[in-house]
Amino acid sequence: MKETVTPGARIADVCVIGGGLVGMAIALGLQRNGLHVAVLDEGDVALRASRGNFGLVWVQGKGDTLPEYADITRLSARLWPTFAAAIEDYTGVDVQLQQRGGLYLCLTEQELEDRTRMLEKMREAAGGDYPYETMDLKQAREKIPEVGDTVAGATWCPEDGHVNPLLLLRAMTKRFKMQGGIIDNTGRVETIVPRPAGFRIRGRAGDWECARVVLCAGLGNRELAPQVGLSAPLLPNRGQVLVGERVRPFLNYPTGHVRQTGEGTLQIGDSKEDVGFDSGTTTKVMAKIAHRAIRLFPLLRDVKLVRAWGALRVMTQDGYPIYQSSTAYPGAHLVTCHSGVTLTAFHEGPLADSIASGLYDSSFEVFHAERFTL
Repeated sequence: MKETVTPGARIADVCVIGGGLVGMAIALGLQRNGLHVAVLDEGDVALRASRGNFGLVWVQGKGDTLPEYADITRLSARLWPTFAAAIEDYTGVDVQLQQRGGLYLCLTEQELEDRTRMLEKMREAAGGDYPYETMDLKQAREKIPEVGDTVAGATWCPEDGHVNPLLLLRAMTKRFKMQGGIIDNTGRVETIVPRPAGFRIRGRAGDWECARVVLCAGLGNRELAPQVGLSAPLLPNRGQVLVGERVRPFLNYPTGHVRQTGEGTLQIGDSKEDVGFDSGTTTKVMAKIAHRAIRLFPLLRDVKLVRAWGALRVMTQDGYPIYQSSTAYPGAHLVTCHSGVTLTAFHEGPLADSIASGLYDSSFEVFHAERFTL
């Protein structure tokens, strides 16, 4: 019997659920493949990890226990310059990409030794093709003269960089709309009903009908994935970020704990807290973040804080993404990760191309959620 479209339902080739950095990157890539795409987003009441992150395009140390993750991270870093240039040409929005390298500053010799050992193992796993350098304090100061006396040294990677994540989200959203994309941010997706010819997606403001659906809803994927025969065992992990006033440019390279934006403000962070869905801030953690930052850069002692926030990372048990297509309901795909900035160019490029072709490439099998049940 021929299936009919639900009366009043809106129609798209693909519905991408989630309008953050991950969802918009996937949506742009699907558009590039000639598909009519609708992004269904919860709106400003959502958790909004895309608006609370650190903005790093970070390579060093990513994938230390999974070479395939190191590979896609480095691939995305290589694709980033072309992606950033193309989106600026199209929208006029400069996302402030800088990829001159980055440093991870260590406060003790043991910390530096452990980090060097980890990166050396990654180099061995890559057959020698993994660029990094271990620096003592003097060498680190050649990159950033303001590094403090109590710093033992740093690891350096020439592939690291950073962007302005708010401008990135704005640019991707603008380009998506300019290319005819639809963003429906009238409320949370309530149910996904698989049908023989695709999917019916029900929300508070009405239904959508689509041949394919891509779940990019961050922590919301936990409830959505089982509806299409997938699993998203995700955990929230809070990070708190301090923002300092504008100061003279001194951080020519981002670091793992402090970065300076294009406007001169400072972002300070890297806390990791298992506190459920509490996205607030605490004096204890903020003090700890500030104390470390001052040890790294003593000049920060006199910098005024202008605001602070907490945001929830989208984490799996092992910290790596879940990329998977549903075998029970073909046409449904899951994309979830906590490195939405770093992996933006990979998501818009190779990953979106794979989804558009109908099924993830076999090389993505290492990222299936079944790894958590083996």
